Parts: sequence; C-alpha cells; structure tokens
Amino acid sequence: MKALIKKEYGIFLNEIKSRIVSARIQAVRRVNKELISLYWDIGKSIVERQERFGWGKGVVEKLASDLAAEFNKAAGFSVQNLWRMRLLYLGYKDKPKLAQLVREIPWGQNIIIMQMVKDIKERQYYICATAEMGWSRNVLLNQIKAGAYQYQKNMPKQHNFPKALPKHLAEQADESIKSVYNLDFLDITKPMIEREIERRLVDKIRRFMLELGKGFCFIGNQYRLMLGNNEYFVDLLFFNRALKCLVAIELKTGKFEPEYAGKIDFYLHLLDEQVRLKDENPPIGIILCADKDNIVVEYALRSTKKPVGVAEYYLTKKLPKAFKGKLPDAKTLKLPLQQELKIEK
Repeated sequence: MKALIKKEYGIFLNEIKSRIVSARIQAVRRVNKELISLYWDIGKSIVERQERFGWGKGVVEKLASDLAAEFNKAAGFSVQNLWRMRLLYLGYKDKPKLAQLVREIPWGQNIIIMQMVKDIKERQYYICATAEMGWSRNVLLNQIKAGAYQYQKNMPKQHNFPKALPKHLAEQADESIKSVYNLDFLDITKPMIEREIERRLVDKIRRFMLELGKGFCFIGNQYRLMLGNNEYFVDLLFFNRALKCLVAIELKTGKFEPEYAGKIDFYLHLLDEQVRLKDENPPIGIILCADKDNIVVEYALRSTKKPVGVAEYYLTKKLPKAFKGKLPDAKTLKLPLQQELKIEK
C-alpha cells in the first residue's frame, strides 16, 4: 500500500512541477510580448511625431535622457535602443504578419535579425525559426552566418515521406528535417571516422538537438536492436515530440550509397516492431552524409518502404590552426577594397 501511495505521489509531484514550469514559460512569453509591443508603440510614436512636427535626431536623444532620468537610467531606453524601436516599426509597419511575429521572439534576437538580414522573406524565416525552436542569440547568429535560409531555400529536401506516411504526418515530417545540417560546432578540421563524429555529437548533444530543430529528445547512441541472435546498432536515436515518433539517424562520412537506404529501412522495421509504443507514429530515418548525388538518392528511396530522409552535413569553415598566420584573415583581405572605395570617393 505504501509503495502505491509513493508511486501516486511521485506522479502527482511531477504533474505539479510540469505545471509550474509551463506557467513560468507562459509568463516569460507574455512579458516578452508586452515588451516588444511597448517598443513598437514607442517606435511608432517617434516616427509619427517626426513626420508631423519635423523633429530631427535631437528628439531621440532628448527622449532617451528624460526617460533615463525618470526610470533610473534603464538600459532599455538608451539612444541606441530608441533608434532600434524606430527601425522595428519602420521595418514591419506595412507587413502585418511579421508585425505580429516579432512579438514572439526576444528583443535581442529581433536586433540581430534587423541588423544582419535585409531581405524580408529571409527575415521571416529566421523570426519563425527562432520562435519555434527557441534559438538563443548565439544560435541565431551562427544560423545566419552559416546561411541556413539559403540552404533551406536552394537545397531540395530528399525523402519518401509522402509515399511512406499519411498526408498530415508527411507534411510535419518534411518541416522537421533540413536538406543540410551545420555541424560547425564540432570544430573538425581533418577527416574523421564516423564513430569519432558520433562521439563529438554526443558530447555536444544539446547543440546538435538545436541544429536538428524543434521537439527532439535524445534517447541514446549506438542503440542496440536484436533479431534472433544478431545485434544491430543505430548510430543516434531520438524521439520527436511534435511528430510523436522515433527518429533514427545514421552517420556516413563519405558520399551517399544506395545500400544506406536499405540498411536504415531495416532498422526502422525493427524499431517499429520492437521499440515503438502503440500510441506513437511510425519511426522515421535520417541519413546524414558528407555528400550525395540527388538522382542516386531519388532512386534508392523508391524501393524503401519506411519513411527515410537523406541530408548532407558540412563541418567547420574555420581556418585550421596550421594555417593561422600564413594566410591573410578576412579583415586584411577587406583593406585593399576599402582603400579603393576611399580613392573613388
């Protein structure tokens, strides 16, 4: 009886803890939304007053000074931040959808997007991705520098989801995988075997899960499956909360080969029969390879019955230590161009 009470209390405690965490998250989101709405209104007021009364830059400096005096030098109302509020309003006032979306992400992330991204469609991509995946400033910055939008736009996703999954689930699965994954955070500058890349991914699993996208929970690496007296191991196994399914990832350091599709299809059959729970959707497989021929992938997936996607990854773009000091850096390379521009002026 005592064991039963203890078990029920444990369930009760976890429920309360989950509700507390959820309430805190919702409270933070509400506060953020109100803050961005306030900044929007201030930016709008500045623009409208400048247009109506012909005020110049001086009004922003005066406003910042008076607000700092009134609110004990609050950093949020600095001259620089007031100009950003003005830019926020001007940037999205004619785009109602984005005007609402910017309220879903923190001010710091909004600033990064405004400063680094000019194309409106690209802005929408990073705003939506930040809201959905909870990207921090550093993660967002790295995604922009890595050209995540361009990869997403230019590289077609290759999978058999429409054939292997119900329509509604196929659409969700398509949104959950990328065509290219950035593994820059592994700091790999020389060829490595698959097991070493896997080890580094596990060491930095939190970063890798952010790169994967929304809703991924890590189950394990070299996940053991049995069939008769034979053992098989899945490189990385995840569960996706949004898709409500297991996601098996196989790492390949070379070019995609057709037999990879057959191997992961086999693993997915085992996961489906041995690991998947009754209320879960069919497992999905992702093959991460260093290179792929799109035609070969297309033909390989035709005979694959389970849902499988094939994506490339790329490793560090940083200059290897051996070359530091021997090659000019980006700043040095820009100097001749800057000098030419000064001469032309």
